[in-house]
Amino acid sequence: MSAGALYDSIARIYDPWSVSVTEDVGFYVDEALACGGPVVELAVGTGRIAVPTAKAGIQVIGVDESPGMLAVAREYAEREGVSDRLDLRVGDLRAPPVTERVPLVTVPFRSLLHMPSEAEKTRALAAAAALLEPDGLLVFDVFAPSREDIEETDGLWIEREPGIFERADWDLRTRSLVLTVRSDDRSATMALQWLSAAEWNAVIEDAGLVVEALYGWFDGRSFDGGEDMIWVCRPPRAAR
Repeated sequence: MSAGALYDSIARIYDPWSVSVTEDVGFYVDEALACGGPVVELAVGTGRIAVPTAKAGIQVIGVDESPGMLAVAREYAEREGVSDRLDLRVGDLRAPPVTERVPLVTVPFRSLLHMPSEAEKTRALAAAAALLEPDGLLVFDVFAPSREDIEETDGLWIEREPGIFERADWDLRTRSLVLTVRSDDRSATMALQWLSAAEWNAVIEDAGLVVEALYGWFDGRSFDGGEDMIWVCRPPRAAR
């Protein structure tokens, strides 16, 4: 089943499931304000970041495989009065339906982990890079779990939010996570593949980009080998 179809099945519980995840919103809005827009957000989902970005006055082109998630995003944009600043398009982030060139492309909320191999991750990053203006930025975040996180969650059903349960099945050998989300009448199971920081750096270079910065959290702290990685990349000729 495609990622789009998987997310269609949980589109209406996605926001309640992820309601506590707010730390990345301000970071991505600030990046958008710094570049002035327009912004292309790949794997835009329900507009969790795109709508606040539009509310800040920035034009956003949002791409997602899931029509169900995009329907929720449209409703959100309408409620917030920013539909005119949000252009939502159905498409694969490895081949986004975007001809515009922009100063900022983002792939938030660990979405690149859905790419099943380093080759597919490279393809996705190269597609994102092709949308950039010569001095543009590509910003994305990913993670690599700690052993403690794996031990605390592996194979357990956890009530992440009221009535919404999550189960993580980790495989250290293949560095994969099978994540299942369910409520009373909806469920989805998805696979994610993580990489080390060194491997991400190689993928970024293979995609024709240069690393501008690597943060360990959305407050801009330096990466020190922890779980979270926020990558800021540029085309080579724009690298400082």
